[in-house]
Order: sequence, then structure tokens, then C-alpha cells
Amino acid sequence: MASPAPDLASSRAERRNFQRVPVKLYGRFMLEDRTEHACQVIDMSPGNVALRADRLAVTGERVIAYLDHIGRIEGVVTRRLQGGFAMTVNASEGKRDKLAAQLTWLANKHELDLPEDRRHERLQPRNPRNVLKLTDGRQYQCRIADLSLSGAGLEIETKPEIGTEIMLGSIRGRVVRHFADGVAIEFASLQRLETLEEEFN
Repeated sequence: MASPAPDLASSRAERRNFQRVPVKLYGRFMLEDRTEHACQVIDMSPGNVALRADRLAVTGERVIAYLDHIGRIEGVVTRRLQGGFAMTVNASEGKRDKLAAQLTWLANKHELDLPEDRRHERLQPRNPRNVLKLTDGRQYQCRIADLSLSGAGLEIETKPEIGTEIMLGSIRGRVVRHFADGVAIEFASLQRLETLEEEFN
């Protein structure tokens, strides 16, 4: 039996050395044939990542992925999963340190009750009335109580389950927390100030 390729052998060491963190991030990945496909992170460490995807990559194939909050990563597919695949993250020591810090923040922010990064500027929409749309077509009237570049707090009677994918206007996101009068949502990607002003004013 042939010995494993160096990339696969190193990935096993990386799985031992780095603790994988369950995070729910969206993104896209590009295969060696240059085709691009949507994906969602299941869990990730500075050394490897497990992705949920409709298109499965081949073990040993090189992949470039662009993930919300993380940016560009590249690596090699180590194994197939049910509905996805796992890949290494090839990065310098400095990039791994940055990834570790990003993953720590992403993993802890929900436990710390932070629906979005509070460093982001808070906005006050001129017209706070809006509609929350679910992927199955259901729609609910809501009021935007809190808005930033990365998420929003909504006053709403019906509270979709945490993790539910939603649309607020034309912006994609998901429910990350319930509170007394509504829900907190996190946008799938960091928004530009101009985009939010056009969308909600």
C-alpha cells in the first residue's frame, strides 16, 4: 500500500495540533477545474476546515476558498464527509496566528451575547419598518431596533429558530440570538455603510 502523500500526512498532524471550532460561516470555493461553488463552514482550525457543499471535491485536490469574516484560504482536500469535505489550510505562522484569533472571536461572540462586532459603527435607519423573509417564502413584519455593518436587532412577534437563514431586504443572514422582543441577526458578510444606507433609508 502506498504511503500517504505529504499533504495528507501533514494534515493529520495539523488535526492533532489545532483544536477545531464549530463556526457557521458562508463562502465559495474554487476547484482545480476553475469552477466555483457555494459552501458553509462546519468547523475550522488554523490548520484545517470542514465544509458543507453540494459539489464534492476529490481527495488530494487543491482548493481555494473565500470565507466570510476569514477571507481567502487554500489547501488540499483530505477526506470526503457526508455532504461535504475536509481540507487543510496552508498558511504561514503569522496567518495561522491571525486565523486562531479570528476563530476564537467567532466562537466566543455568541456565548458573550454579541450578535455582531460592537466595534462596528451603529446606524439608525430612517425607516425602521421592514420585512424578514425566510427561505421557505414566509415573511414577517419587523422593526429594526439596532443596525450595524455586521448585523441587526429586530423587534418581531414571531421568532425564527436560531440558525435560521433569512433575508432582511436584499441582505442575506441568519438568526443568532433571541431576546424578549425579537431576534438578533448576523449578516452573511460584512456590509458597506453605503449599502445599508441605500437599503434601509
